Amino acid sequence: MANHKSAEKRARQAAKRRLFNRYYAKTTRNAIRDIRGEKNETEAKKALPKVLSLLDKLAKRGYIHKNKAGNLKSGLMKRVLAKAK
Repeated sequence: MANHKSAEKRARQAAKRRLFNRYYAKTTRNAIRDIRGEKNETEAKKALPKVLSLLDKLAKRGYIHKNKAGNLKSGLMKRVLAKAK
C-alpha cells in the first residue's frame, strides 16, 4: 500500500484512469464487432463515423497506437464499402 500522500493520490488517479480506459476500449471493440457483423449496408454506413471517432479518440489519448487506429479504420472502411457493391 502507498505510504505517502502523493502515492495515495497517484493510486486513486491510476484506478480512475484504468476504469475510464477499459470502458472506452470495450465500447470501441463492441462497436467494431457490430459493424463487422452488420448485414445491412445502410446501417453499417450510419454507424461508421461514430466508430471512426471512437478510434481517433483512443489513439489521441494514447490507449492504442495511432497506426493501429489507422489500420482498424482502413479495414472498416474497406469492409463497409465492399458491402455497398
